[in-house]
Amino acid sequence: MYETTTIKGKSKLFILIMMPILVTQVSMYLMNLFDTMMSGRVGAIDLAGVAIGSSLWVPIFTGINGVIIALTPIIAHLSGANETSGIARKVQQGIFLSIGLALIVIVIGAMVIDPILQLMDLEAEVRHVAKYYLVALATGIIPLFIFNTLRAFMDALGKTRTSMFVILTTLPINVFFNYIFIFGKLGVPAYGGIGSGIATAITYWISCLISLFIIIRMSHFKIYPIFSKWTKPKIKDWLEQLKIGIPIGFSIFFETSIFSAVTLFMSVYSTYTIAAHQAAISFATLLYMLPLSVGMALTIVIGYELGAKRYDDARLYGRIGIGSGIFIAIFAGIILFVFDEKIAGLYHTNPEVIQLTKHFIFYAIFYQLADGFGAPIQGALRGYKDVNITFVLSFVSYWIVGLPSGWLLANYTEMGPFGYWVGLIIGLSTGAIALLYRLLTLQKKYASGQLPATNR
Repeated sequence: MYETTTIKGKSKLFILIMMPILVTQVSMYLMNLFDTMMSGRVGAIDLAGVAIGSSLWVPIFTGINGVIIALTPIIAHLSGANETSGIARKVQQGIFLSIGLALIVIVIGAMVIDPILQLMDLEAEVRHVAKYYLVALATGIIPLFIFNTLRAFMDALGKTRTSMFVILTTLPINVFFNYIFIFGKLGVPAYGGIGSGIATAITYWISCLISLFIIIRMSHFKIYPIFSKWTKPKIKDWLEQLKIGIPIGFSIFFETSIFSAVTLFMSVYSTYTIAAHQAAISFATLLYMLPLSVGMALTIVIGYELGAKRYDDARLYGRIGIGSGIFIAIFAGIILFVFDEKIAGLYHTNPEVIQLTKHFIFYAIFYQLADGFGAPIQGALRGYKDVNITFVLSFVSYWIVGLPSGWLLANYTEMGPFGYWVGLIIGLSTGAIALLYRLLTLQKKYASGQLPATNR
């Protein structure tokens, strides 16, 4: 990261930081997609087992990861203030905290995995695959959380290309190990869907080891004595990260879990409708990586400028980011409108499913507009370390406004299953408008010198 004085300079730096984040996010999404697709090649049981296991793991992981990525604005603030001496300690404490969180997830998971799977109306074979997929995955949780802590450190310094390099390196490795463990190659038994969990856990370990090597060897990071002068675990530093991270984690959890809830409500409709919904959601999630990456980049650049007490520059970055998000959303909407049939054809060949998918994609256009507006604002607020209001607004907009309105539209109008998508659009739009008001209010306080207590 470095100071810029012109709009052109800020735009260039913002793109340089954002583009690697985008590549990283898409690659991580593809890693999960390859797990599901390759497991499906074995059979329907393995596909269903991995899908169930993944649906249980992803909301938990994304929620906990919210706590971990809280390290990004903390380090960005220190970097902007040129207080580099405190960065190494924050990263060390973040590593301690990530290990502790991983152990908690593993222990609780071991206690609840069987009861949760028993509550589901699953075939015994599907339940077996889902359970041992998660068990295999659990062996890589500790290195995964450590890697995400190290990634937060690298990204906060503006070195987003480094974490992009790690993910791009490990993506083909994940596919290779999937091939070995799922299908039984090179003398290894064929584990089916469970093998994708083994492959993913190995990939987590490799990602962590590569990141450790880079931080120890590269000159950009060697100046921070992260692994040479260890400090003892400090509850104070943990509480600072948790204070920011817990609201972020819950916000992300509320957002990801609502899609699981909508999918559950969709189960009363035909198989074709469910398949079309899943296809549209899958492609919409891929497009969501664009505004999400804009938001993550905003967290870094705004945190850096606030640390340097350049409040007008932080505000300008916010405008650049939000403007970029809206432009991307419009572009994504045009893609969806023009190529709706081709997109639907990527997932299915059945004409009825394709028509239903096209109908869902129409609503996805407006869904993208709301997301393209809201995700950058969330990222900007995280840069300001303003997360509590975001947490409340996420809960209200998704679960109090979005889901109930979708249920009413689906059950008491002729919209049927498409009503749930309209509900999502209403919820996302409500949240985005409320978050924009919060951001503008916060920026005015900074401009007038009325700084929030947490940023003084």
